[in-house]
Amino acid sequence: MQGKDELNSMDSACGDGDFGTSMWISFSEARKQINLDPSNDTGIILLTFGHAILSSAGGAAGPIFGSLFIEAGKVAKGKEELDATDLTKMFEASLNKIKQQGGAKVGDKTVVDALEPAIGALRESAAKNSSVSRCLANAANAAKTGCEATKGIVARHGKAKYLGEQTLGYVDPGAYVMTIIFEEFAKG
Repeated sequence: MQGKDELNSMDSACGDGDFGTSMWISFSEARKQINLDPSNDTGIILLTFGHAILSSAGGAAGPIFGSLFIEAGKVAKGKEELDATDLTKMFEASLNKIKQQGGAKVGDKTVVDALEPAIGALRESAAKNSSVSRCLANAANAAKTGCEATKGIVARHGKAKYLGEQTLGYVDPGAYVMTIIFEEFAKG
């Protein structure tokens, strides 16, 4: 996971300062689990990744980021290759689960602020029959825009909500991780 120290610094402004470490540990564990049992099935890879994050990330990060990959994996199970429609369905399932778990919506300064616009970009790109790489690049750009918008939002969910106005001017660390995830998907 890139930016462990940067994420810890972001989390110091809006949380308890350990988010980067938690993400680094959980994503490292997820990579390790995938290497132990390689598969060509995209769904199995995502499910394995998600379950490793769920069991190793602290706080709300485990359920949030674990669900991202687990729900996407359920949709992709049995597929070695994905098209734009698959990607849209995968991440819609992820978003629905994350929203169901925490009740967050766009404007609450959470991962949803990056994830929902990314899915909108996927949906729009799929409707235009764009390539998978173009869809993911558009999703990454939309996630980044959504993440940047969190600077102007007072946190309404998670630990950060207790800091109120102090969270203004800072990017939500979870939205930032969501942006990194889509940027990495776009690269691969």
